[in-house]
Amino acid sequence: MIRYGLMAALASFPAQAVAQSAPQLDARSAQGDLSVTIYNSGRSLISDTRQIDLTAGRQRIEFPDVSARIEPATATLSGSGIGIVEQNFDFDLLTPDKLMEKAVGRTITLLRTNPATGAETREQAKVLAANGGVVLQIGQRIEVLRDDGLPVRVIFDKVPENLRARPTLSVTVESTKAGTRPVGLSYLTQGLGWNADYVALFDRSAGKIDVQGWITLTNETGTTFDNANTLLVAGQVGEDNGGGYVPYRRPASPVRRAGTETSGRERLGDFYLYPLAQRTTIANRQTKQVSFLDVSGAPAKAGYEYRNGWLNGADTAESASSVLKFSTARGQGLGDALPAGTVRVYMKDARGAAQFVGENAIDHTPMGSDLAIATGRAFDVKVKPVVEKRERVNDVKWRTTMRYTLTNASPEPVTVDLIQSGLDWVWADTRIASETLKSERTSADGVRWTVPVPANGETAVSAVFETRN
Repeated sequence: MIRYGLMAALASFPAQAVAQSAPQLDARSAQGDLSVTIYNSGRSLISDTRQIDLTAGRQRIEFPDVSARIEPATATLSGSGIGIVEQNFDFDLLTPDKLMEKAVGRTITLLRTNPATGAETREQAKVLAANGGVVLQIGQRIEVLRDDGLPVRVIFDKVPENLRARPTLSVTVESTKAGTRPVGLSYLTQGLGWNADYVALFDRSAGKIDVQGWITLTNETGTTFDNANTLLVAGQVGEDNGGGYVPYRRPASPVRRAGTETSGRERLGDFYLYPLAQRTTIANRQTKQVSFLDVSGAPAKAGYEYRNGWLNGADTAESASSVLKFSTARGQGLGDALPAGTVRVYMKDARGAAQFVGENAIDHTPMGSDLAIATGRAFDVKVKPVVEKRERVNDVKWRTTMRYTLTNASPEPVTVDLIQSGLDWVWADTRIASETLKSERTSADGVRWTVPVPANGETAVSAVFETRN
């Protein structure tokens, strides 16, 4: 029998089910030799080889402790002399709620205890409903099981066959022979993913940066994977979205120049592989971190960046972005390809304590790239774009005169990357007719000026743009 205790808020079934004469539930994992391949997308490939005792002919074998978020259609079974006839994934797990739901239409036993005398009374009850509360028929009366201050337990005769203590895949197979042999189960699952996290300590006076990279594993599958040989895949693996339209969005990227160097890490097609050095247990609802990058004294420098939209002005001066510039090159950089993740930047204050100064995300970045990580908004460095004149030249041409005033309230000179974007539209094309400081065309959509601004001073940049439509 199974006893179901209701000591508080009985309608929501919070109490723990207690086994009286139910089958013993083995808490040990039934998994075998595990290999786990984890992708950035939150999807993973599980390979589980177990020793199975088979008889000759048709039979059902069970694989408990598979992921609760398994994709059953991806499951494959391999083994000598066996063929698959049918497979089922039992995902209804044994909980007090589920136990009561499965008892609808059946008879249970209510055990009530008098708190004053300790005397117990038993009643047979038929469960009529368990939708947000339990409705019972006891003899000729209908009763709602509720918290009335009296200790109550519900006793069940058995655990329903389709209710499992652990996620289980059952497979009907035809075996050509009897005996114990290795049987391999592989499947894809959601809920197990990874990303990279980077901790960067920037020494501004020395122009150096120390970077430590961590692989962060997260398991939300409902299952623990014990002693698994774990391989991480860095890159975007294509997935079917069900035929729905996914709009393309180009995220802002900190990559200023994409690298052309090949990392020495293991590759699989167009992806980089990061095998963990030792087998590891990835517990359910756990975040685990493993170090994969540790670099000291790489060159780096602070800078500022301001991006203006399509020839717009601003009523007030706006803060430039603070950026940290460094390279992933082998010679004068981190010397590695960087998986997508978050870079968190720290700097030491006057007392020598490391203080957090900002963070930003990076995409998968090849070795040899130049990065500019925006960490926040500058306090002392401001930019005010002004539209001085906008006029129509003829039926197909407009002329816009812009002035950008850059100010610096800090006691040191700074350099600001001033970017004017929005120059390329479907219906129009914009070019610079004249400018007071030479710009660099970074793309069809934008130009960049590298503007020095003196300490406690300001610099103005003017440009005339011609737009044809």
